[in-house]
Amino acid sequence: MLKISTAPHINSPQSTQSIMRDVIIALMPAFVVALCVFGVSALEVIITSVAGCVVFEYMICKYLMHIQPTTWDLSAVVTGLLLGYNLPAGFPIWMNLIGCFVAIAITKMAFGGIGKNLFNPALAGRVFLLISFPMEMTTWPKPHIFDFMNTDMQTGATTLGILKHLDAETSATALSRATTNQEQLPDYLDMFLGNIGGSIGEISTLALILGFIYLLYRRIISWHIPVYYIATFMILTTIHWLLTGSTQAEPMTQLLSGGLFLGTIFMATDYTTSPMSRQGRIIFAIGCGILTYVIRFYSVYPEGVSFAILIMNAFVPMIDNLCVPRVFGTRRK
Repeated sequence: MLKISTAPHINSPQSTQSIMRDVIIALMPAFVVALCVFGVSALEVIITSVAGCVVFEYMICKYLMHIQPTTWDLSAVVTGLLLGYNLPAGFPIWMNLIGCFVAIAITKMAFGGIGKNLFNPALAGRVFLLISFPMEMTTWPKPHIFDFMNTDMQTGATTLGILKHLDAETSATALSRATTNQEQLPDYLDMFLGNIGGSIGEISTLALILGFIYLLYRRIISWHIPVYYIATFMILTTIHWLLTGSTQAEPMTQLLSGGLFLGTIFMATDYTTSPMSRQGRIIFAIGCGILTYVIRFYSVYPEGVSFAILIMNAFVPMIDNLCVPRVFGTRRK
């Protein structure tokens, strides 16, 4: 079957599958850190979310929409990874599957599938779970940073720490400590490496930055949304901190904790739910930064990244209409 479209026709070696493969590779440093910090409990959550998203998309395509399943393009795998990264280790499997259903069936496939959804599927699933199961979504297991091996000094026996379940002991996130004005905040190095409580994929800033560098190198995303998003948020946070001296507004704590880097790098840059033009991306990023600041400091939620991105997703069609790019082959006005 011939596909007829208007010129210009630009050939590119990239495909949806290759782009999603690069995103998966970029997410692997955070995956490794999660296994080192949370062990098998994190692995269970990630496997469940990936499998749930893939199965739901396959079944909807085959049995409801009666089309060729689109799971081969790996977009469902990416959605599952991102949803799992937004959940705490040890999250109940049945709740996880509900989040997968909301992400794939309601947010993605109900709009027609990849490239047609208005909201980021993983974030929609995460927000639904947060509203429906707030206690389970805010129960953070205590991290065991890089606990690869536990050695019994008496017997000399060595067991892989990564193969054991987490203790039932829980810990507060850096953002929740800052919100309640607790003086004992995590060390900056701990937050940078990932030795803090939080969602599975958001704890290590270093791992996320490595993924960001890889995506830039592969030209999968541009730097505009992450840089403008973080810069806007940090400017507002620093002003707030200078004016109030509040522990909650301490800039480095706000920067290195929570889902700021995970959201800005991997979800705010989503092709389908972000503006097409450079000017539009900048407006989108600034809006996300402002909303994140407002939600973190003036709402009951210590975190605002998910809500901010979803709200700005709704404005993307309007932003695209306002920031129409120059027609290919014409002069700039």
